[in-house]
Amino acid sequence: MNRPEFVYVTYIASSPQKVWEALTEPKVTARYWYHENLSDWKAGSKWEHRRADKERTLRLVGKVVESTPPRRLVITWAFPADGKDEGRHTRVTFEIEPVEDLVRLTVTHDRLEASPEMAEPISIGWPKVLSSLKSLLETGKPLPELW
Repeated sequence: MNRPEFVYVTYIASSPQKVWEALTEPKVTARYWYHENLSDWKAGSKWEHRRADKERTLRLVGKVVESTPPRRLVITWAFPADGKDEGRHTRVTFEIEPVEDLVRLTVTHDRLEASPEMAEPISIGWPKVLSSLKSLLETGKPLPELW
């Protein structure tokens, strides 16, 4: 059976620790993603993705499946309405690998068959978010908000 997945690879002039912090520190995610990723990032813990504005709208929820700082983070990913139905959770894997003076960040969003309506928004969203992350880490400035 062909299982849909979205894979994005980028190279960033940074360190694995800084990329890890950019993915997990709410104050940093708010700068380039315009959302805060909130968790203690321990396996089994919950995580939330909240809009970084005064309303703080909850956009996504999930659980931390695996956390190996600063190399690998695996989380489930669901719309808040599907939070309690783990059968509707997709999965995101962040792999952070040093390559000489760079970091190769590979983001794999899979198990999309669990929530097929998520495929289109993530295929548009991940390139925007990860380009903004790269820009922030390399220049100190994120891309303008693109949504």
